[in-house]
Amino acid sequence: MTAFPFDIQATDGKARTGVVRTPRGDIRTPAFMPVGTAGTVKALTVDQVAETGADIILGNTYHLMLRPSAERVARLGGLHRFMRWEKPILTDSGGFQVMSLSKIAKVTEDSVTFQSHIDGSRHMLSPERSIEIQADLLGADIVMQLDELVALPAEGERAADAMRRSARWGARSKAAFGTRDAQALFGIQQGGVDEALRGESAERLRETGFDGYAIGGLAVGEGHEAMCEVLDYAPGMLPAERPRYLMGVGKPIDLVEAVARGVDMFDCVLPTRSGRHGQAWTWEGSVNLKNARFADDDTPLDADIACPASSAYSKAYLHHLVKSEEILGQVLLSWHNIAFFQHLMGALRAAIAEGRLEAFRRDFRAAQRTG
Repeated sequence: MTAFPFDIQATDGKARTGVVRTPRGDIRTPAFMPVGTAGTVKALTVDQVAETGADIILGNTYHLMLRPSAERVARLGGLHRFMRWEKPILTDSGGFQVMSLSKIAKVTEDSVTFQSHIDGSRHMLSPERSIEIQADLLGADIVMQLDELVALPAEGERAADAMRRSARWGARSKAAFGTRDAQALFGIQQGGVDEALRGESAERLRETGFDGYAIGGLAVGEGHEAMCEVLDYAPGMLPAERPRYLMGVGKPIDLVEAVARGVDMFDCVLPTRSGRHGQAWTWEGSVNLKNARFADDDTPLDADIACPASSAYSKAYLHHLVKSEEILGQVLLSWHNIAFFQHLMGALRAAIAEGRLEAFRRDFRAAQRTG
């Protein structure tokens, strides 16, 4: 019996809409997971995040194990209680941050050892330790296997070695996770932009067997078109009856194109990162509120989104806050961006259910611009 049943309610081409059912609540798909790196979605309270319509958020193993430590979070009742979020939480394995943030990282077959980017202290992360942190100490609802990530472009042999080590670590993660009714374990497909390697990775993941499957190793330097080329085949290699999660993606156009290719779940820091730098995401693309053309604009960012940051404040006021470097500007734009991403997911779910995704996709792409 697979943890967290996935009820696919409608399809349109390769796209699917459905519900992942968990003890802490349903996750409507396609789903966007706001990133709560250090136990917080930056600049927002959990109540604000919930009000945008988010069904699930992401927590970060690497950052939480370093500060305040996974053991301290466990002593304080687990991550849900610690940050006051009652809905599902997915935690990443920590592997991406080990490779990208740590001062020194050494990978062996057994584990990866690294120095903290905070204070230089030495740490070890193995498949078993990653599972212990995520499942037992943080208490995540969806747990990710530890994998080895290589940035693109990568030599074929390097990508193959990392993919096969990730597959072996996936089997070890599954053994450490065991069987649990209230938590789920996702495996991660690797293989860079090589279709044969992606196929081999998917086959190995199927042999191990997971509750859901992630597509890893994209949005790491290959560009939008190359990512879409991989997504033309990668999701279809994974079990159709389980959720498919594209890690670390992305811009709204990336989400729309990935949904059309059969992806169900996403996460990215982009909404809040953009908000902290004066950028808002809209149906017409990205908007830079620093631009002087908004100084006298009395219209809201989006009157149709039921979020105060989107509908109750004028662009002129947001421009003023950004130019004055007021913290409230970062809060409101981050809040709007999370709300817009959730609004986009809702629109995608409706388009799939009504059999009009291709028209939605065409119109969305045509409307995108930056400014």
